[in-house]
Amino acid sequence: MASQQDRSNDSVFSVTEVSGLDSGSIEVKEEFEKKLTLIKGGIFLGTAAAAGMLIGFGTTLAVSKKRSPTWFSKGISATAAVPETGASLALRALGWGSLYAWCGVGLLSFTVWKALGVHSGRGVTSTVIT
Repeated sequence: MASQQDRSNDSVFSVTEVSGLDSGSIEVKEEFEKKLTLIKGGIFLGTAAAAGMLIGFGTTLAVSKKRSPTWFSKGISATAAVPETGASLALRALGWGSLYAWCGVGLLSFTVWKALGVHSGRGVTSTVIT
C-alpha cells in the first residue's frame, strides 16, 4: 500500500512538465515580459505627453487669435514694424523653454540623488520605499 505522500506526488505535475519550459526559458520569458511592460509604459507616456502638448498649443493659439485677431494676423508674416514672425518667435521660445525644462529637471534629479546618497535607479527605488 502506497503511503499518502507517494500518492500526492503521483498526481502533482511540476510547472516544467505542464508548460514544457525549463527554468531558463521561464526566466527569459519573465525578462521579456518586463521589457515589454516597460516599452508599453513608455509608449503610453509619450503619447499622453504629445497629446497634452498638442492640446495645450492648440488651445493657446485659439485663445490668442480670439483675444486679438489683428495682432495674430500681423504675427503670421514679418513686416517693418515686426521684423520677426510669430512662428519663429514661438519656435525660439519653445527651444529656450525646452532647454530650461531639461536642465531644471536634470539639476533637480541630480540634487535629490546626491541628497539620498544613491548611485542607480534601483537605489532610488529602494531608498524611497524604505
